[in-house]
Amino acid sequence: MADIAVLDTREKVFAGIMLTSLAYFLFSTQDAVIKLLVAGISVWQIMAFRSAIILIGAGCVGGPKLFVEAARSPILKAMVLRSLLTMVAWLCFYNAARYLQLAELTTIYFAAPIIVTVLSIVLLKETVPPSRWVAVLIGFAGVFVACDPRHMGFSPPVLMVLAAACFWALTIVLIRKIALLERSIIQLVLNNAFFLIFSALPLFWVWQTPNGWEWVLLLSVGTLGGVAQFLLFEGMRRAPVSIIAPFEYTALLWAFTFGYLIWGDVPRTEVFVGAAIIISAGLIILAGERWRRA
Repeated sequence: MADIAVLDTREKVFAGIMLTSLAYFLFSTQDAVIKLLVAGISVWQIMAFRSAIILIGAGCVGGPKLFVEAARSPILKAMVLRSLLTMVAWLCFYNAARYLQLAELTTIYFAAPIIVTVLSIVLLKETVPPSRWVAVLIGFAGVFVACDPRHMGFSPPVLMVLAAACFWALTIVLIRKIALLERSIIQLVLNNAFFLIFSALPLFWVWQTPNGWEWVLLLSVGTLGGVAQFLLFEGMRRAPVSIIAPFEYTALLWAFTFGYLIWGDVPRTEVFVGAAIIISAGLIILAGERWRRA
């Protein structure tokens, strides 16, 4: 029975890793689409449309009773805080997207996983083995190499992305804390309902009527964001946040790919070196988890 329990735990951990890795791919795709949109539409408007589309999709899946359940959820107050933190991270990150390449934007942002690991000890009381610390620190070193502070400096856009990393780290910890208390679909509804409320008022001042192409992009943002959020919540239910955190680095590789394919951005040599280091960090986590559970 003990062997079965260990196997079940291992399967859950790896399922969590796979779900969150897929979520980060979809988030990276969403980021690329949003970078296209922010050239002509405000972040507030994009946020409102994304939330509305996700809520419509959730309603189609769960029906009206889903919204009644969400309104009665015991995590309602906690979701207000989590949504506020996410919104601030969003505003910082996507406003900075106007001025930085997608690869640069994502690279700086990946200070978040190491912050998550520290917070998982302080707030979630998780035990983090040495292998995970090594992996996170190696991943952060890869980010530093790819970023090359001498090249980008500490301009306002860079500082905005660093602020986004701090707020997102807090959000990830709250996701893990809340994920065990409520279904993912309810979290999806509450998160986007608050986002829609928070972003609706500024629309009176920042509204710009989208053209045909922008409507397609807005619909894509909502679809990608909704599926990615659901997968992330499901992944957080299956694995400790300190295990999952380094796999957020995989989004960096997608950011380089999309940056090249869409904008023709050619990453510097430091970016490729940093990416190799980041990949090694993820492999250390996988190897350490297999050894620890064996």
